Amino acid sequence: MGCQTNTGLSQSSQTPATTIDFSVADSNRNQAQSQAFTSQLNASAEQYQQLFDQSKNPNMETHAKTRLLSAIQKHLANEHVAVSQANYHSVPYIKADSIDAGSSSFFRTLLELYLSKNTETDDYSEYEEAADATEEDGEVDNAADSYPEEDSYAAAYSEVEAATATEVLSYDELGYDQHGYDEYGYDENGYDRDGYDEYGNSQDSSDDENDSDYGDNSDSDYSDRGLASKIRGINVHGLLNNYEDMQARKAANGTQDENAIRTYPGMLTQLVNMFIRTPEQVEAMNAYQYQYLTVNSVSHYKPQQKQLQSVYSYDYVSPTISSSIQIPLALDFTKSAITIDPSALMPILALGDPEHTPLPAQMTSHTVNFGLPEAITSQIPSAVIYDAVIAALQNSMAELEPEYFSAVDIRDDQFARQVGADRAVKVYFGSRQSGEMIGKMVKNISRSLQKHIDENPSSYPDDTVLKTAIAKIELYNKGYQSADIGALLQLVEAVSPISFNHINYYYLDGSDRLLAKQQRVNIGSDFFGSQNTVLNQTRYDNASFNKNSLTPLLAQSFGAKAPAAIDGNAWLAKQRQQEERLEKARYARYDYVEASTDYAEASTDYADGYGDDGYAGDDSSYITDEAADMETEAEAFEGND
Repeated sequence: MGCQTNTGLSQSSQTPATTIDFSVADSNRNQAQSQAFTSQLNASAEQYQQLFDQSKNPNMETHAKTRLLSAIQKHLANEHVAVSQANYHSVPYIKADSIDAGSSSFFRTLLELYLSKNTETDDYSEYEEAADATEEDGEVDNAADSYPEEDSYAAAYSEVEAATATEVLSYDELGYDQHGYDEYGYDENGYDRDGYDEYGNSQDSSDDENDSDYGDNSDSDYSDRGLASKIRGINVHGLLNNYEDMQARKAANGTQDENAIRTYPGMLTQLVNMFIRTPEQVEAMNAYQYQYLTVNSVSHYKPQQKQLQSVYSYDYVSPTISSSIQIPLALDFTKSAITIDPSALMPILALGDPEHTPLPAQMTSHTVNFGLPEAITSQIPSAVIYDAVIAALQNSMAELEPEYFSAVDIRDDQFARQVGADRAVKVYFGSRQSGEMIGKMVKNISRSLQKHIDENPSSYPDDTVLKTAIAKIELYNKGYQSADIGALLQLVEAVSPISFNHINYYYLDGSDRLLAKQQRVNIGSDFFGSQNTVLNQTRYDNASFNKNSLTPLLAQSFGAKAPAAIDGNAWLAKQRQQEERLEKARYARYDYVEASTDYAEASTDYADGYGDDGYAGDDSSYITDEAADMETEAEAFEGND
């Protein structure tokens, strides 16, 4: 037992070449073995590092990430054009042959349990009312026997009504009905008719807990209201029993699971029915709407000028109808301005503000330019924000895990053949990856803005609102990590009736130049009964841009020969001035009316006071009421004499 040494073995034949044999006193041999052993250790250490460090010997994911980041960096640094087309499609959320077919999501099950519980309570209340009415009718019939026949029923009914009113009044004073329950369905101990409190605890389990309690805990009332206490108080057994009862009622009524939530009465059910889509509705939506609907766009990106010029088109082309809404839009971050063609928005503006909506003939140009107020641009130029966003996009993607990136086989990819791509990189963004990307973007942008403020101290004194706000954001950023935002979005997706993810495919040529991008966005839920997919394909070649039908409108709106845009700021200022004049005129009328009213009231008061006095022929004989009374008394005295 234990460690044993067998000296009978031949050391020369059994000792590995990478170990040192100290049993032989041969310096040359020991030195050779030592060198071999050291080499083996170094090789093992290097191999160990390669397992976890992909910087020197990257795996496929790291290699794909490096290629893509290099392509995006070159793409954003150079001027380019883009042509995009988005298509829409909807499918049932759960496939018919899936193992989850016929099963409801957890959110939908909880909602159905809630509706079922409320319906059961309402039915019980209606049953009680009917039983009370029947009992009251029986009491009337019994009381009628003690009265004469001619007025027996009326007298008996009055007697029972008085007794019932007295009974109800006594219960109202105590806050409980004749069965011992308040208006919320709980007795004086806080339990409903099934023996559960508002947290789902049964009366039996609560009694057991009370029996096991000892000592005085002054904080018990506070702790019982805590979230942890409520979570511990969830009665899983009671929920399972309610679920079994609900399923039994559905089976007895012959209700299908996918239609069960539609059968409950109430306003909440009506709202739910507005969102739920049946497989037939999903199929009809694809056949009559989505297959004819596309959203197209052309763009011209100028990074040196920090400009992006685009035309967006909402097109619906079917065998019986064709429509298109086109909106040219340009962003200039150097000038902090946005230029738009409001033609498509004019009907909506006319409905809201017809007085200030110009007619097409009144516009000198079909585009309008709006600039950010100086109060905003003086705080921080939009060009600084642009640089911060572009840098944050690249830095944030560089920090994502290589596992999010993967090289894909494009031999059967039709879109890859159309754009002439040699390779493609897939980037998956679920709720976790999207949240992590958002967190990194926020931190990178705030850091860039903080750096700009630190480099320009004269423009940002200590009491500047922007400087204080950025400092607070930087402080808050220390309290979380980017992965926490991803975990938070995962939690939201888990408890909310919606799931979302988007997958990006980037197509590169042999020199790792970005040729095209395909984005697939999936949004849906079992609660809605469908999953909607938006497939957006973008090409970055000049040939597709030049032959697109929207390119002439882009040149007409923002090209070198395009007419100067209308000054939107001046137009808004003119409207504000007109509104201010109207407001002043309105207040002036109020002052005039008030002054007229005061004058009329003063005149009335003066006339009333003046009317109490009288004239005796002319102004010289004007006498007051008091003098007239004295004359009347004197005349009466003389007559008595």
